[in-house]
Amino acid sequence: MSEILIGLIDDHPVLLGGIQALLETDEDFKVVATGGSAEEAVKLARTHKPSVLVMDVNMPGNVIKAFTDISQMNEGKTRVLAFTAVAGVDYAIAALEAGAAGYLLKGSTIAELKQAIRTVDQGETFISPAFANKVLTGLRTEKLRRAARENCRFSVREEQVLRLLMTGLTNREIAEALSISDKTVKHYMTIIMQKMNVRSRIEVVISAEKLGLAGNRREPHMAMN
Repeated sequence: MSEILIGLIDDHPVLLGGIQALLETDEDFKVVATGGSAEEAVKLARTHKPSVLVMDVNMPGNVIKAFTDISQMNEGKTRVLAFTAVAGVDYAIAALEAGAAGYLLKGSTIAELKQAIRTVDQGETFISPAFANKVLTGLRTEKLRRAARENCRFSVREEQVLRLLMTGLTNREIAEALSISDKTVKHYMTIIMQKMNVRSRIEVVISAEKLGLAGNRREPHMAMN
């Protein structure tokens, strides 16, 4: 097996030195450089071209952007392994979607760290077993939500009606708020239901909440007809 070149990025020097010492007891691993920030991670990847960059999530700089930048350089040959104490599923999803090839918690053993490094070096994805199912479910859910949001493109007026509906207003109250007729509100409601493939106001509300549609909408412009 060929030697795996490793870069280590962590803003805690003592921890950084300890990890390096433990990894270098294995003849398959060679730590080529270390750093302590997102900016240093990008420079290290560009200069030393490690096979795997083991990098903390919670440290100075734009870490998520660094994941993306590093995953796109060196013809994609440098793989990023997020190695962190942050156990939140949202953080893991953000890291993986930004380009990280793995997400390992710092409570893991050195054997698990070595396994994770070997796994991502081989072009595969590694996620800490402790919460892998939650992360994978979250990734699938977010992918479905994103696709649904793309399919449910609303006009400005339709967004206004949807947002007011989500606050619990009736058709008449929505009509008054937007200075339009009840009939026009019903027309927009029909279009919204068709786009969301539902048949009732309640289903519109439930679907919008599940898909996170309402929370990302613009504030209504009341003067527009």
